[in-house]
Amino acid sequence: MSSLNTNSRKLAGAAVGAVALTGALLVQAPSTRAATVALPPTHAAFDYQIGGAYTPPTGVRVVTRDHTASPAAGLYNICYVNAFQAQPGAESDWDSDLLLRDSAGKVVYDEDWGEALLDVGTAAKRQRIANTIGAQIDGCRDKGFQAVEPDNYDSYTRSGNRLTANNAQAFIKLLSARAHADGLAIAQKNTAELAGNRTANGLDFAVAEECGQYDECGDYTSAFGNNVIVIEYTDAGRSKACKGWGGTLSIVQRDVDVSPAGTSGYVRKTC
Repeated sequence: MSSLNTNSRKLAGAAVGAVALTGALLVQAPSTRAATVALPPTHAAFDYQIGGAYTPPTGVRVVTRDHTASPAAGLYNICYVNAFQAQPGAESDWDSDLLLRDSAGKVVYDEDWGEALLDVGTAAKRQRIANTIGAQIDGCRDKGFQAVEPDNYDSYTRSGNRLTANNAQAFIKLLSARAHADGLAIAQKNTAELAGNRTANGLDFAVAEECGQYDECGDYTSAFGNNVIVIEYTDAGRSKACKGWGGTLSIVQRDVDVSPAGTSGYVRKTC
């Protein structure tokens, strides 16, 4: 998904002491560098604000905002970065050879959201892409976020077999090492099929879109326990998620465009 009024199921100096966190977790990053990071509180009221920041509703303790935004004071803040795909229309921000191309040399797109896939198919390209995304992660740290949410981990499934799960995991390991070096927790975004590898990949908690709708919430909890944040986009999906997991997980329903409060189309519902 992309922030700022696009979404998908692929699809700030915050005063953390004001929030009862779950405590520090000792994480062994893939780089072998140990880092102590604070995880989001579990089963806490959550708001997903990647379409634009606004005052969090009363009771919210955890919020996700785009890396270009500032954290919400006094809350646990997760920083969204579009790590595996280019923002719509932003292909020129990347070196041409870092955009995935088909056999005819044409850029491969996630057609649902108009995003060019980044080519994480070689170690050299992964490192170059990680340098750029890593700078965004550093910016999240500098602003006072406590965690980072790298989106489109599952972009290899939309690559026409040009990228593999191993490519995606090799890249996410670079990002988890960078996040941990910055003292940030890092989320696995979607990609239930790789949840079982979360420890090897250095991932601390999960952000799952529509796991209620698609009966995948158990895939995440089997790997991450209750450290799972659920975002649904339909009443039916929210109902299923709440029925099965409402007593243990953080669950919110948002509109597909994750519109800011006070704008047309805004939806936010909870269990």
